[in-house]
Amino acid sequence: MHKPRRIRPVKTLIVAVPETAGSALYGMVDVLMAAGNLWQTLLRSEAATQPFSVAIVSPLARPFKCGNGIPVCPAASIRDNPSADIVVLPELWLGPDEHLKGRYLELCAWVRRQYKAGACIYSACSGSLLLAETGLLDGSDATSHWGYQDLFRRRYPQIRFRPEPSLCFADAAGRLVTAGGTTSWHDLALHIIARHVNPGEAMRIAKVYLLKWHDEGQLPYTPLIRMQPHPDSAVRRCEQWLSKHYREPGAVARVVEYSRMPERTLKRRFKLATGLALIDYVQNLRIEEAKRLLESPDLAADEISAKVGYEDASFFRRLFKRRTGLVPSQYRRAFSSVDAIL
Repeated sequence: MHKPRRIRPVKTLIVAVPETAGSALYGMVDVLMAAGNLWQTLLRSEAATQPFSVAIVSPLARPFKCGNGIPVCPAASIRDNPSADIVVLPELWLGPDEHLKGRYLELCAWVRRQYKAGACIYSACSGSLLLAETGLLDGSDATSHWGYQDLFRRRYPQIRFRPEPSLCFADAAGRLVTAGGTTSWHDLALHIIARHVNPGEAMRIAKVYLLKWHDEGQLPYTPLIRMQPHPDSAVRRCEQWLSKHYREPGAVARVVEYSRMPERTLKRRFKLATGLALIDYVQNLRIEEAKRLLESPDLAADEISAKVGYEDASFFRRLFKRRTGLVPSQYRRAFSSVDAIL
């Protein structure tokens, strides 16, 4: 009697280091191990399968604690050069000014060897910083949590950082994929299941775990104004002035007057210090205020437009969509406070 061919599970190694976030690490292990069997078991619909073989690896094989003191017991050390079909680099607990340069040279070399041997390399959130250290992202697009975009631009200028997508593909074959902010590991897990099993199984897992695809990307979650440390005291005074007067008509012209600098000089110094053009900075202040107002039901979008400095409500809506990825009504539905919903 002919026996069906046994399909080898996709060997998946998830990297853990002391900076790793335990929620992303064990969440990824759990979701990938559930593929092919959890839905089938719950619905008694068909025979369960195990499409992924999942194990945790680290620079050393001995147990240790990762972020928030969560224990990790690796199955193998990268010093043993384990092979993989998939390598996953989960989220790391790192400050926005920290970096990994020189910390994990052996690990980075191992990741490069796996990629060269044909493995797919996936990173979630700040795990892309570790992937950046391998050099595999050089000359390519990549994403991470929005809080690391300035770090990427400073330390990895050879990488085209994109803060807006939930998933970013660095190569045409889709073997190098970075995922955005903290819970975008959900998107990454679903993508891995869709690619290496099938899209139907990814949808089943999404339903079982109540996971959602972040089709809107990261823009709705990204603060448009972040205080950047810089040494230009004159620009800092202008930022402080704008924080009080950005709603007023002619705010750009007025801050130029306030600065007592030639307009071109201020604009050049402002962009150099903050990374934003002066007009973009003012617009971001206005849209950030609009976001705050939309999170309660008190004002209509047209009223908010006027309140933040835009008499032309249609221009306000276009600008809001460009900055956040959502129109005002979509943003309100997504981010209304609990009190507003009740």
